[in-house]
Amino acid sequence: MNCALPAPATGYAPPPAGLTLSAVEATALPTDEALMLAWAGGDLQAFESLYARHRKRLFGFLLRQLRDTALAEEIFQDVWQRVISARAGWQPDAAFSTWLFRIAHNRLNDHWRAARHRPAAPADADLRLAALEDGQTPEAELSEFEQRRRIQLAMDDLPPEQREVLQLRLEQELSLEEIGQITGVGRETVKSRLRYAMDKLRAGLKA
Repeated sequence: MNCALPAPATGYAPPPAGLTLSAVEATALPTDEALMLAWAGGDLQAFESLYARHRKRLFGFLLRQLRDTALAEEIFQDVWQRVISARAGWQPDAAFSTWLFRIAHNRLNDHWRAARHRPAAPADADLRLAALEDGQTPEAELSEFEQRRRIQLAMDDLPPEQREVLQLRLEQELSLEEIGQITGVGRETVKSRLRYAMDKLRAGLKA
């Protein structure tokens, strides 16, 4: 099944009238897993809800890794197409967000293997991410921008595997276990990468 996805930073198309979430209480906020099961059963509005919940988090993660808006949008679309293709056989063995970011992690690995390089961060990377989060370019104080820029530069200097676990922990607020499931390493390895990343980030900010 091919599904035309809306642009990641601008919203999503409203669902067709008359559709309701199957197997979900109307007065309760459905979980991601309930939405995924409802969508696998044919409820298109459930997919729209999942997409609305996770599009900004996923796109922000990809943009920080790739530092290229067009490429991030391309891989963003590809990740969701893989979600669409796999929906029929999906089982709630792990949280939907863990599964989603695992797909993104694998897709990024495919890209790096093919490209064999990581592009430099664009000069306006912070403004791009702020625009994504706020819906418009913020008029931030210069000191705040400088601090954010220093953090971004320090993160850019981290090894890829350390930068990834730091993003997943601080920005996506995932547990160590969830990060391990996404990256395919054990909990202790995640802790070690996170500790080294934080140490290097602090050192970079003090420099």
